[in-house]
Amino acid sequence: MAEKYSRRLDNGLIIRHGAPADGEALAKFNREIHGEDEWDGKGVADWTLDLISGQAPTFAPDDFTIVEDPQTGAIVSSCCTISQVWTYAGIPFKVGRPELVGTHPDYRRRGLVRQQFEILHGWRAERGELVQAITGIPYYYRQFGYEMTLNLGGGRSGWEENIPPLKEGQAEPFTFSLAEPADIPFLMALYDRGCERSLISAQWDEALWAYELTGKRKYNINRRDIYLIQDQAGKKVGFIGLPPIKWGNKSALTLYEITPEASWADVTPSVLRFLWGHGEALAQEQGQKQTTVGFWLGEEHPAYSVAAANLPRVHQPYAYYLRVPDLAGFLTQVKPALEQRLAQSAFANLTQVIKLSFYREGISLSFKEGQLVEVVDMRAGDLEDPTACFPPLMFLHLLFGHRTMAELHHIRVDCYAKDEPSRHLLDALFPKKFSEVWPIS
Repeated sequence: MAEKYSRRLDNGLIIRHGAPADGEALAKFNREIHGEDEWDGKGVADWTLDLISGQAPTFAPDDFTIVEDPQTGAIVSSCCTISQVWTYAGIPFKVGRPELVGTHPDYRRRGLVRQQFEILHGWRAERGELVQAITGIPYYYRQFGYEMTLNLGGGRSGWEENIPPLKEGQAEPFTFSLAEPADIPFLMALYDRGCERSLISAQWDEALWAYELTGKRKYNINRRDIYLIQDQAGKKVGFIGLPPIKWGNKSALTLYEITPEASWADVTPSVLRFLWGHGEALAQEQGQKQTTVGFWLGEEHPAYSVAAANLPRVHQPYAYYLRVPDLAGFLTQVKPALEQRLAQSAFANLTQVIKLSFYREGISLSFKEGQLVEVVDMRAGDLEDPTACFPPLMFLHLLFGHRTMAELHHIRVDCYAKDEPSRHLLDALFPKKFSEVWPIS
């Protein structure tokens, strides 16, 4: 746990840790700052109360920072960081997730978020978190060293007429029931299997699953109602995850996995019918409309191919902001993945020093007979004859499978490999691969 602190800023405001006693005031603040409508605001408030309660497995109340005006006692700015573990090609690494970043309009443009991020970034170093990830508005977090370099969301949607009807007299082949704690081993096994499709994923252990099923408030905007999928014999064949609050007129599904023995083509029509009916019930409860239904499962998912006619509209992904302050440390952490990629490529048994220039600094990766033996930060004077050049932070797109070298060069002409063999080598080391991360909230 970070050391307790409270200090006065130059403008007379006080910055300090959060505490359980701040719960109601902080929930009200976040609801007003982040809530887009009545139900969204309720979801944000419940999320805040869950976090500051101290019950979340990876979060403590003092993981909030709070700026208050001592003249009124009001909270005028706040944010937090949620510690978690993600994986890169199956290799775990620690992540800090800044969230609920907001400032009252009357107190903006005073550097309050920047001062809080300095604190959060210090906690990252203390906790050994190699990466920080945040969702947020366009451009804003770039000023704090983040780059939008990992897919976020995306999906497919359709309308009521696209929902496949049951044939006359046909019984629904699959049914749905809320998961219980006894189902956690089943959920974990299917979730982990699904993560194999993704370059980056979040590790959900038993405690996190239990908290998701029984620990969060009903309308926590980041909670998911987890439903088991069962065949007519009562056998569990998969699960889905649904947000508790409708996304406007949309009925959304954000998690969907089935067992190896089940068929996406067989199960998906039942999922679509259930999702539509579930959305209609939420619409009535929450005073919303129900016009579309969709799978928000990232850029790629097996269900998309079997539901193409039912979900004809394609929604392109947004992006996570990522920050990797110790790039050498992260590359060393994922060393086994890099070596395995080399071994399976035309560059097997490579012996070479790969120098990556970021123009004012850089990094070198020394390979000997296919093994990564050293990763070293480089200064500007050591950047002669680089293998490739990247404007600041652009290398993160390659590292996290977001873009190829050719795509990066198309975006920024000053991002390039020195020759064709070098370009192919970098694409072999850092192949483009989609990611869909269900972060811990």
